[in-house]
Amino acid sequence: MNNFKFEALNDLDFAYLNHLSEVELAEKNIKKLTVDKFPGFPCRVTLEDAKVGEHVFLLNYDFHNVNSPYKASGPIFVRIDHPTKMYEINEVPIMFNHRLLSARGYTKDGMMFFADVFEGKFLKENIQEIFENPEIEYVHIHNAKPGCFNCVVKRA
Repeated sequence: MNNFKFEALNDLDFAYLNHLSEVELAEKNIKKLTVDKFPGFPCRVTLEDAKVGEHVFLLNYDFHNVNSPYKASGPIFVRIDHPTKMYEINEVPIMFNHRLLSARGYTKDGMMFFADVFEGKFLKENIQEIFENPEIEYVHIHNAKPGCFNCVVKRA
């Protein structure tokens, strides 16, 4: 069995957002939104869907900042005042169960080596299978329909 670990984004990287005015947020193309449906606003620091009535920030994030043609950024939601959630080895966050997902496996030099789309309820088995290939160092999980980055999964 190939062990893995989900890594949520570090909440400390987004703490500054709480101190920005509406004008400053707008200048940085960051939106502060009130969650109006569940599920629908997947937080990248908790890897949980934000609850109706919570506030989230929507911003562009450099999720694959590598020296490779696969360098990439895109939109993410971050819940306000939530600490980074840590996951156990082989634990899959619940928010993935009800989503169509895209998994992208990368080599140590940031080159995509694998890509597939599948139902989230099969995520654990798919990650274990992806890591059967020793060339793959880490996997990015995206929401397949909107294409948004969720998190990195690393070998454990």
